[in-house]
Amino acid sequence: MRLETLAIHAGGEADPGTGAVSPPIHLATTFKHGPAGERIAGYEYQREGDPTNDRLRQAVAALEGGAAALTFASGMAAIGALLESLPNGARIAIPDDCYTGLRVLAAEFLPERGIVVATVDMADLEAVRKACADGIDLVWAETPSNPRMKVCDIAALATIAHEAGGMLVCDNTFASPVLQRPLALGADAVMHSTTKYFGGHSDVLGGALAFARNDALFERVAHRLHIAGANMSPFSAWLTLRGCRSLPARMALHCANARRVAEFLAGRDEIERVNYPGLASHPGHAIAAKQMRDFGGMLSIEVRGGREAALAMAGRLKIFTNATSLGGCESLIEHRASVEGDKPVSPQNLLRVSVGLEHADDLIADLEQALQG
Repeated sequence: MRLETLAIHAGGEADPGTGAVSPPIHLATTFKHGPAGERIAGYEYQREGDPTNDRLRQAVAALEGGAAALTFASGMAAIGALLESLPNGARIAIPDDCYTGLRVLAAEFLPERGIVVATVDMADLEAVRKACADGIDLVWAETPSNPRMKVCDIAALATIAHEAGGMLVCDNTFASPVLQRPLALGADAVMHSTTKYFGGHSDVLGGALAFARNDALFERVAHRLHIAGANMSPFSAWLTLRGCRSLPARMALHCANARRVAEFLAGRDEIERVNYPGLASHPGHAIAAKQMRDFGGMLSIEVRGGREAALAMAGRLKIFTNATSLGGCESLIEHRASVEGDKPVSPQNLLRVSVGLEHADDLIADLEQALQG
């Protein structure tokens, strides 16, 4: 079954009790059981699982080509549950360009458990091999990366991680399973902030992990989720499952619009650099073309003139909204360094752009007037 069909039908079977075509929402926090705790219908308490989240997990696993999936209250909850399931003293490698929450988790919380973190340019395979030379428990990839849109070779990283005795986990949020399927390239698990493209409407928070195998790693993370309780609510699961149905169609328009926006910006003297893997000038273009079906709806730009020029441009935009997050119907722009806390790592002239579903001509006209001042 092709992915476009899976997106609509995985987890979307008609309700057996009523015949309803739209999946129902089960909001119950507790479920009837027998006098000795016998689970009459397979459920006991919402924190341990519920029918609506089970439907979403089925969909996420199917879309990523995985054996199993788990859903969480946020993307960071998913990241934390997996990394905190590693043994004390584990060694991991994370990207030098990555989501701020992962960087903070690795700097402030993982060391409390003796977990050793190496920060590596994942596009530099020799640097990754060096980081794994003394053994590794986990390599974390993010491709395209946030916010510089670096691209790394998932299959090559999986080989390096496995040869060093570890696993590869890939943050697939920017690409979505419509464009990229890391498990098919050798990754052991995939993480999504489902808040973004899965939800698709900037109205539902969530995270997910898809696993290549229903193995010990899956069991450890599932147990931590059950006990720690970072569960996605049934209503959030229902909204996200609804988003799955339109995901392939939305991604096609996100990609088409982003390509036009990137090509326009690449021709402007006011822009120092456009970071978009769909451009032939991008250092990771060849790898992206090999492992992605299309190049995504995300890009970042580095504005000539530094921080003040970048902020001035962002402030003049009328259709693009200055806001965090990404993957919604509306186009967003954000000065990343301003929202990265007291230790920003993004260039001061960098603006991250989430290209939405508006008409591309309107988006380009808005950017043009903002650049002209």
